[in-house]
Amino acid sequence: MTGRAKFAWIALFLAFGVSPAMAAEPSWDGGGYGEEWGATHAAIYELENRIAFLQADPEIDDGYKAPNVTAARTEILRLRASLPPADWRWASPCCYSRSSIRIR
Repeated sequence: MTGRAKFAWIALFLAFGVSPAMAAEPSWDGGGYGEEWGATHAAIYELENRIAFLQADPEIDDGYKAPNVTAARTEILRLRASLPPADWRWASPCCYSRSSIRIR
């Protein structure tokens, strides 16, 4: 199996949130968004790490890196688009709502 085919299988498994390491971990619902939210964030994290490792290794040919990095970035954009917008619940008001500090 070529490196490109291996990466395609890894990306496919990560896109669906299937990982042997995730099998024994407790599920975290991501603040009420559901289990898919945590799986999506884990997949994005793995893809970003894969990009970083490819770009950091000087012995890998750029002709091999470029399509894999482009495909991983496209997959990250697709996964981010599937996430709901952030709904932050702060205990205190945002710093921009306070009056500015004046120094004499």
